[in-house]
Amino acid sequence: MIKKVLIANRGEIAVRVMRSCYEMGIRTVAVFSEADRSSRHVMYADEAECIGPASSSDSYLCIDNIIAAAKKHKADAIHPGYGFLSENPAFARRCAKEGIIFIGPSPETMERMGDKIQARRTMIEAGVPVVPGTCEMLPSAEEAVRVCSEIGYPVMIKASMGGGGKGMRVARTADEVPLMYEAARSEAISSFGDGTVYIEKFVESPHHIEIQILGDKHGNVVHLFDRECSVQRRHQKIVEESPSPFIDDSTRKAMGEAAVAAARHVGYVGAGTIEFLVDGRQNFYFLEMNTRLQVEHPVTEEVCGMDLVKQQIRIASGEALSFRQEDIRQRGHAIECRICAEDADNGFRPSPGLIKQLIEPQGNGVRIDSYIYEGYEIPVHYDPMVGKLIVHASRRDYAIERMRRALYEYKITGLTTNMGYLRRIIDVPQFKNGCYDTSFVEANADRLAARKGYHNDAEDMALIAAYLDYLMNYEENTSDTRDDSALSRWRSFGLQKGVLRI
Repeated sequence: MIKKVLIANRGEIAVRVMRSCYEMGIRTVAVFSEADRSSRHVMYADEAECIGPASSSDSYLCIDNIIAAAKKHKADAIHPGYGFLSENPAFARRCAKEGIIFIGPSPETMERMGDKIQARRTMIEAGVPVVPGTCEMLPSAEEAVRVCSEIGYPVMIKASMGGGGKGMRVARTADEVPLMYEAARSEAISSFGDGTVYIEKFVESPHHIEIQILGDKHGNVVHLFDRECSVQRRHQKIVEESPSPFIDDSTRKAMGEAAVAAARHVGYVGAGTIEFLVDGRQNFYFLEMNTRLQVEHPVTEEVCGMDLVKQQIRIASGEALSFRQEDIRQRGHAIECRICAEDADNGFRPSPGLIKQLIEPQGNGVRIDSYIYEGYEIPVHYDPMVGKLIVHASRRDYAIERMRRALYEYKITGLTTNMGYLRRIIDVPQFKNGCYDTSFVEANADRLAARKGYHNDAEDMALIAAYLDYLMNYEENTSDTRDDSALSRWRSFGLQKGVLRI
């Protein structure tokens, strides 16, 4: 059994992995950049090691430094989290070379499924439906125009490597193809170091639905049902839920079976995700495979009652899955909102800064995966996501009510977050009715925009309360004659007859 795990990541996912390790009696090692010395994941771990300066390329993406830290601290295994090196086959190979267990699939599987062109070919071999398109790289804009005329418009020009919505452009006419081809290639080169692109038929207003899978080293593969991920902005997910309110039971069953067939075909080991596009008639098409843990994995954990990180660790240790497909059930409904330090009303501009007050929601069915705390300064160098708010309830309408309440309770002052934007998403009738697809954000842009002159009274009151608390503590700690009467202290700051004067 694995006894010590180094987490080659930062932020909320590092803390989340450590929590599961702690429950399993496994010691943890945190790695951190110089900008992350005061991050919660560093304080939570049993041991910690600085691996370089703030730049990701010199720290969290530096394989040599991470391996050196693992060997120094005698870690049995490395968990990569998501992002950074989580889908890097060279990193997985280096771990194997150094005798360190990589908690994830083999490098060969990563290579086969990480290249989207190769992944399309593989899924066709496995009998999984794919979106009509090319299975070869496009050598020129002229060739792209010719292929597009055969497929029919609109089309999606996509980078073969990477993810996160980068290197993707839609072309609706032949005139747009050369420009979009060059734009997709340029972004792919800058983001992934590889300008290879291919073409798929663009499915208008589809649902983005993914299936979680688990595979062990003994040939057992199961799926853990579906997640609806169609609330997206520029191909970046914002809100996810499970189960999908759109697909019916027969489609859900067929998608699960297709995902298992895909995983079996590539000999998949570990936790992974098969992503599909589903059109309005519930025809589904393979989109891509993520050979790692997804950001949105908590909604699956909530409805299936399973800890995916623990499953990853057990699989990496060589254990067989302790359950069969028929043992897994979806129970109730879960929704996740990504909490980001960004100004949604100002072009989603990142908004790093010092957290002055933090009030996290509590109560039945509320879960927070986060790494922030009062007094922590969010660095400017990394992704703006500071945490995830997850709720679970027996029915979808109850889960929506719970999410609305939790977002109301959640207070972060000192910087701008997207929580106001998330509240507006939850209140859009199209979302509440479950009748939305990937065009949701664009179709509801006016509804999602903050009203001019709008102020959130709850957030204003939180700021006032924080200021009063500061003044009261200041008075108590500096006054020679302390008054133990809480009422008199409130009066001293002008709270008389229910009127606040500051």
